[in-house]
Amino acid sequence: MAELKFDSESCVLCGQCVAECPFGALEITDGKLEINASCKMCRMCVKACPVHSISIVEETKAKAVNKAEWNGILVFVEQEADGIHPVAYELIGKAKELAAKVTAPVYAILIGGSDAAAQAEVVLKRGVDKVFVYAHEKLKNFRGDVYTNVMADCIGTVKPSVVLVGATSLGRSLAPACATRFRTGLTADCTMLDIKENTDLVQIRPAFGGNIMAQIITTDTRPQFATVRYKVMDTAPVVQPHGEIVACQVTEDMLKSGIEVLSTQIMKKEKGIEEEEVLVVAGRGIKKQEDLEMLKELAEVFGTQLATTRPLVEKGWNDVTKQIGLSGRTVKPKLIITCGVSGAVQFAAGMDGSECIVAINTDSEAPIFKIANYCITNDLYEVVPELTHVLNERCRKEREGTADGK
Repeated sequence: MAELKFDSESCVLCGQCVAECPFGALEITDGKLEINASCKMCRMCVKACPVHSISIVEETKAKAVNKAEWNGILVFVEQEADGIHPVAYELIGKAKELAAKVTAPVYAILIGGSDAAAQAEVVLKRGVDKVFVYAHEKLKNFRGDVYTNVMADCIGTVKPSVVLVGATSLGRSLAPACATRFRTGLTADCTMLDIKENTDLVQIRPAFGGNIMAQIITTDTRPQFATVRYKVMDTAPVVQPHGEIVACQVTEDMLKSGIEVLSTQIMKKEKGIEEEEVLVVAGRGIKKQEDLEMLKELAEVFGTQLATTRPLVEKGWNDVTKQIGLSGRTVKPKLIITCGVSGAVQFAAGMDGSECIVAINTDSEAPIFKIANYCITNDLYEVVPELTHVLNERCRKEREGTADGK
């Protein structure tokens, strides 16, 4: 890890480095040159200094922090156009579980427009100890640099040991920037989390294409950042609120941005397979791509989507957003029907939280049968058309019964 060094004896306080810094990370205070958390190690100040009093020193190891000074778990509460993203409630649920092991508080941070305070009341009902609210009209729309400034203010004040962010498009942009700002570790796309007595967060995620589960620990720096997949944690239940809402000041420095928003447009949100209550899944048992239409017809009966395993996605038969497993999406539907899926551990880890699993496979020894609630040992090419026909007939009779007033 690199560190910016100043030679106070040779520095003449000319201010050229301050003027050249594109991130506003340098300032002259009380006759001294100081660096703040905005530094990106771009080396512009080193090149600008006329007396060479600034240098970058490469360190082989980061300086260990006093872990006792960092306490608590902070959850970033992401907001969408229609409210809070559900992943936030999952993060709060896991945060409460981890906090109980080390007797630590659970915090949440809400960044948004004028409605952020109202949203904080909703978050409070999930059992957090404090909700830090940064409300300003200029925070209504996400801008990476501005949100990073706000997060840095909150983290610098609260000093949480752990910061959890949803592994969404927004979260995957925000978390790395924040981790870089504090020069600490970040583990992306975690599927499991645990914590040690010394508050080291055990961050578990698939690696090498989902073939192993890596355990990653940030031992020397704080805070510890982790982005967590949606639908892998249990949602925090609604409880009687006991915490408090803290309204935080939004300064002009926080709102400084290199991004100019000319216009915004809310894109039509497509429902992901993670949000479906029923799913039909195609596996290796499908002989050719055209046969997926047979399974799509079954999916249409339920009004849902057709998901697939990794091999079919690699063949180009389906989009990667429809892939279930460690290297794909994690789902928790009420009903999942797997067709020709063997049930390898990488796939099972992405769907074994489903309430009811129906497996169709000719191999009675297939691993999927070990976790399925209902096992059908038969050829999917015989079962699926018959199942689709029976369900369509039932739906037709129900519609006719409703039309006749029965």
